[in-house]
Amino acid sequence: MEAFNPSITIPFSYTFTSTSSGSTTSHTITSPWMDPRIWSKLPSRLLDRVLTFLPPPAFFRARCVCKRWYALLFSNTFLELYMQVSPRHHWFLFFKHKTLKSYIYRNNNNNDGTSETRATAFEGYLFDPCDVTWYRISFPLIPSGFSPASSSGGLICLISDEAGAKTLILCNPLIGTLTQLPPTLRPRLFPSIGLKISPSSIDVSVAGDDLISPYAVKNLSTESFHIDAGGFYSLWGTASSLPRLCSLESGRMICVQSKFYCMNYSPFSVLSYDISSNTWINIQAPMRRFLRSPSLVESRGKLVLVAAVEKSKLNVPKSLRLWELQSCGTAWVEIERMPQQLYLQLTELEAGNGFESVGHGEFIVIMIRGSDKALLFDIFMKRWQWIPPCPYVHGCNGGGGGGGGDGELHGFAYEPRIATPVTALLDQLTLPFQSFSG
Repeated sequence: MEAFNPSITIPFSYTFTSTSSGSTTSHTITSPWMDPRIWSKLPSRLLDRVLTFLPPPAFFRARCVCKRWYALLFSNTFLELYMQVSPRHHWFLFFKHKTLKSYIYRNNNNNDGTSETRATAFEGYLFDPCDVTWYRISFPLIPSGFSPASSSGGLICLISDEAGAKTLILCNPLIGTLTQLPPTLRPRLFPSIGLKISPSSIDVSVAGDDLISPYAVKNLSTESFHIDAGGFYSLWGTASSLPRLCSLESGRMICVQSKFYCMNYSPFSVLSYDISSNTWINIQAPMRRFLRSPSLVESRGKLVLVAAVEKSKLNVPKSLRLWELQSCGTAWVEIERMPQQLYLQLTELEAGNGFESVGHGEFIVIMIRGSDKALLFDIFMKRWQWIPPCPYVHGCNGGGGGGGGDGELHGFAYEPRIATPVTALLDQLTLPFQSFSG
């Protein structure tokens, strides 16, 4: 887009009159860009095209201008245009909550209405890394007993907290729509969730934490759900076995080029699930014996491993590094290392509590556990910067001495979209489950 040149000659000026509190004031406008004589003559199709380029907050504010703009959200013609030309926004969506396991144990021990309070106050926090701006967004229609688990294509996947057959809900946070998937076939406690949304298909994989008895879980199997516009669907009918002795403590999976990836612990490695072939492979992690707080993130269509490297006998200082998985699928290449002075600040703030990372596009956010402190890394610009704390979150520990953790944020890559028509595919299924229509 061509930048505005202030030396351009102003072709004309005009005067308008406004009345306020009984007084009349004249204003002379020397800029032609806001001349109503120009904007009033624009064809509706051209004006709609301009509106599709607005970022989501500006678009929803613009809906207050007139009835026609307000109705654009319900116009099929506008939504089709929006999906064709609207630019992609590499944002993040954060939620304030404990890990799901802690939430389950707390609910099992407390039957005093805590879960109802949580449902009433359920909200998320959008972060725009380009403008370094926070937005608050509420989820009034989400039923109690669900927690966010994964994201893709403008949708957030929420999973039921109760142990047993899992129920999943796909939610569009911007417009508040909820679409429920059929429950899984196998009972589970805290599985890892992989979600892939394309314009014409939905793929979901639920892996691990199989309930082999009321008191024991084991990582045994994967269930997969698929539906596409071609009429083919599989309702958890595709199952596969997980690699032996795997530990999926990350809780969610990352989708990169039709494959799901998740961290495996003790020792560290990366598990890869190929959706098309329904197979798992184990990928050795770089420097796996010396990693701390490893996280997998998607960045620019590539899988990136973010982790601290710490060993006293290494010839290099302790540091935070980024590795990128190569196209062969087994080799890693280091692409970035945090400046040493900044890493010392990070370790001082986290105080041994660790950190979590989430990536989207050219941005990676590193959140310190038990704290409101976070770092933003721009891969293109090679720039690190501290993020201002979310102004809507209260109860975080100010430093890294992590205790409560009730205020810490857990994030997902999120591409804001006002239209996700692919969820209409689920309406074609005749399924015995409740519909969340508000």
